[in-house]
Amino acid sequence: MSHLELVGIDLAYGTHRVVRGLSLRLEKGRIGCLLGPSGCGKTTVLRSIAGFERVLGGEIRLDGVVVSRKDHHLPPERRRIGMVFQDYALFPHLTIAGNIAFGLRGDSTDTRSSRVDELLDLVGLAGQGEKFPHEMSGGQQQRVALARALAPRPSLLLLDEPFSNLDVELRERLSYEVRDIIKATQTTAILVTHDQHEAFAVADEIGIVHQGRIQQWDTPYNLYHRPANRFVADFIGQGVFLPGMVLNDREVQVELGTLNSAVPVECGIGCGGCSRNCSVDVLLRPDDIVHDDASPLKAEVAHKAFRGADILYTLKLASGARVLSLVPSHHNHAIGERIGIRLDVDHVVTFHEDDTDEAATPALVQISR
Repeated sequence: MSHLELVGIDLAYGTHRVVRGLSLRLEKGRIGCLLGPSGCGKTTVLRSIAGFERVLGGEIRLDGVVVSRKDHHLPPERRRIGMVFQDYALFPHLTIAGNIAFGLRGDSTDTRSSRVDELLDLVGLAGQGEKFPHEMSGGQQQRVALARALAPRPSLLLLDEPFSNLDVELRERLSYEVRDIIKATQTTAILVTHDQHEAFAVADEIGIVHQGRIQQWDTPYNLYHRPANRFVADFIGQGVFLPGMVLNDREVQVELGTLNSAVPVECGIGCGGCSRNCSVDVLLRPDDIVHDDASPLKAEVAHKAFRGADILYTLKLASGARVLSLVPSHHNHAIGERIGIRLDVDHVVTFHEDDTDEAATPALVQISR
């Protein structure tokens, strides 16, 4: 039995339907994430799980018990759900210890004090319970908010864009810390974010949300290497689509070479294997194109983005098509220079050129060595 299950839920604001038939399952102790652009419905889904929004259709279940459906709505305070908000929502007039203990008002003084000390130690703020929120940094305040949400030992923890107010470097470091803290308490959690780096750092499973639907619920690895449709392929990571031609049920020809498929080439829902001369689009990531001075295959540097350890090159092929290549930064080439490249592809995804976002099923192909 799943710890959290959403079964075909519909949500709306007035007459505007923002979520349509959305479903997901999350097992106990796992961290899930709803990832997508602004306005896609992900925060509305989180609010419905918390009990702040009523569903128009479908069901939300916690440990097999229905907490939301059209004719039944368990109020938020009875769901045993903790929540960490984007703006931390700490009480400025309470100490750090007082904030963490806020949800423990029914416990004895000794029990509250012991739990607060335990959580302060867990989030790396031992001995700082008498400080006030304004005396803490943004990262420290976020850890206090997390400790407060965990204090009552919730059945489920929800995190709504918890790192958006922090600078990039702190956000990356804190995301790993938050994952470790949640895992240490064996708490089931759902994170909402528009930042895929946060999602990859924190979550075990990620749902890509687009236009009120989950396009793919999967591991970070599979989302990157096995996207279910064009939207997921475009949203996760970076890459370009290169035109290809199916030679037979195992080979696809692109401008850079012939791709050898480990399974019969499929490029759309209901496709039982593509026929010869079927046109497809092949997804190539920056790590699929390797800089190699000895390679006879050349491409022109059209653009470069220095990233410290790496440079992301945009390379123009003979046809005028462009691909991306991530290269160690000591290979510093000028715009207009022609450099050697070769393919090093473990996963290539193909889509039929006419497929829409929701209609495309990927085929994994592997390049001949």
